[in-house]
Amino acid sequence: MATTTIIPLHIGKGKTSATVLTDSAEYMKNPAKTHNGEFITGYECDPLTAAQEFLFARSQYAATTGRRQGASEVVGYHLRQSFKPGEIDAATANRIGYEMAMSLTKGKYAFLCCTHEDKAHIHSHILVSAVSLDCTRKFRNFKKSAFALRKISDRICLENGLSVIEKPKPSRGSYGTWLGDEKQPSNRGKICEIIDAALVDCKTYDDFINAMLAAGCEVKQGKYLAFKIPGGERFARCTEKLGADYTEDAIRERISGERVVAPRSKNAATIVPVRVPEVPSLLIDIQAKIRVGAGEGYQQWMKIFNLKQAARTLIFLQEVGIDSYAELQEKSAAASSKYYEVADRIKEIEKQQKDINELQAQIGTYTKTRGVYVAYKTSGWDKEFFEANRADITLHRAAKKHFNEHNFSGKLPSINSLRQEWATLESERKSLYRGYKELKEKYITLGTARANANHILGIAPDGQVRENERELSRRSSYAR
Repeated sequence: MATTTIIPLHIGKGKTSATVLTDSAEYMKNPAKTHNGEFITGYECDPLTAAQEFLFARSQYAATTGRRQGASEVVGYHLRQSFKPGEIDAATANRIGYEMAMSLTKGKYAFLCCTHEDKAHIHSHILVSAVSLDCTRKFRNFKKSAFALRKISDRICLENGLSVIEKPKPSRGSYGTWLGDEKQPSNRGKICEIIDAALVDCKTYDDFINAMLAAGCEVKQGKYLAFKIPGGERFARCTEKLGADYTEDAIRERISGERVVAPRSKNAATIVPVRVPEVPSLLIDIQAKIRVGAGEGYQQWMKIFNLKQAARTLIFLQEVGIDSYAELQEKSAAASSKYYEVADRIKEIEKQQKDINELQAQIGTYTKTRGVYVAYKTSGWDKEFFEANRADITLHRAAKKHFNEHNFSGKLPSINSLRQEWATLESERKSLYRGYKELKEKYITLGTARANANHILGIAPDGQVRENERELSRRSSYAR
């Protein structure tokens, strides 16, 4: 589960492009926040010199295009992706942030991804160059780009077994300030919610203390029992001020069953941060997570998560009328085949449209420069004539080369016929896209259910299933 935001970086009053980019990069790369630089990754840039590289690209863009925007110019973009406490580790958050930036920029813009772990909510700062890698264009902060960024983040979170926010509010950039439809609770409120969650499966007082420690709280046991939440500044005593149901005696009564307490609010179960979606999410390979150093609290969360998703998978299969593994396997394979069939056709159409656009441009260039080229030929390939008309002659030759490379001989197609062909393809593409989202959702849902069934039944997935999962990630651009 993650919140996201995108912030254009302007030069601003009293600042230069160098100070804006350098200050942003240095803040993001802070060793105290990134575990001495361990959680810093760069795409097409060296993290040590990223700001300077972005500045150089900007100067190359200005020299190539002659475009200058002055004080209103955007010199970079600052993306933020913030996760709920306890749901993710910094290394995974950095990988997800990198993947999110790559998907948004389509690999055409350099960026720096830095993950901070100094707060209770792990979060990534991503500095994206405003200029493309080939220095010919700038990133377009299109309308609803913030919405597009959130959709990309949600998709990647789901693919990684994380939850998503069902009804996110705009303009709230991190879990330091975001709590759904309610105001941020006080530290005491947070402690009460963690206590409620920790008491769910406790049979003894020691179990409860261990659960609080696993949730990241500091524990002080003296005259009064006291806790300090992760990132908190002070301990809160378990007295009547915290609440009658949260004194040490009341907690012992709740463990023994003598006292029954309703959850304080819908946010109470913060120790188990994942919201169960309407369709199942992929089960987590707990042993693999343990091997990479998952803590006891995280292991407990994973077990609860897997139990919920196993139940959700069973309910989903019952609702769609699938009552055997063979039927699930068959329908999952059919959904996968149909999805890729449509996806491949859309990709093929888009390539054909791109080729038509290029051919139209070359025909236009060829027609405009043909007279000059004929005159050049008539002159006996005169050098002075060439120098005087170098641009037109060069463009004409490039157009002829394009026709030869694509096997266009004889009479070229008319612009009107090309436009008609493009329109026919566009009509087919739009028709395919109308059902594409439903196909994709069906493919993901049945594929997830099948993967979960394999996990529960101990069936090793075949190579094709794994390849399909990797291919889906690579084709994420179709989801837009």
